[in-house]
Amino acid sequence: MAATAGDVHRRIVELYGAGRIDEGLALVDPGVIDHRGGSDGDHHGLAAWREKWERALSGGTGFHDMSVTVEQNICTDDLSTNVYLSRGTHTASGRRYEVRGMDMIRVRDGRIVEHWAIRDSVAMRHQLGLDQ
Repeated sequence: MAATAGDVHRRIVELYGAGRIDEGLALVDPGVIDHRGGSDGDHHGLAAWREKWERALSGGTGFHDMSVTVEQNICTDDLSTNVYLSRGTHTASGRRYEVRGMDMIRVRDGRIVEHWAIRDSVAMRHQLGLDQ
């Protein structure tokens, strides 16, 4: 039986949390579009996904002790959506954050071909004291 969109989504979250980049990237299509929005716009391809993960996992984002807990997952045939709780520590200030977010993936032939993500960045900035 082929992996469902939900199976792929659960597995990639697990591998990311364990820092197992190469195994996680095996679940991502080389032509993936990562709809990031904001000033960065969309990211295209496996190299962009690798760079995003390596930067986050190495602390290059200015945060450490990051974790994600999936609270709810909803699936259709080719889509899977997670509601999650994201936690971490701002390296410079030592302040912690805990905010909710959502992400959705589209899966084709067992691989992620599209990804969308949002998180409560206003709450995150407030918790880190960056909104003053």
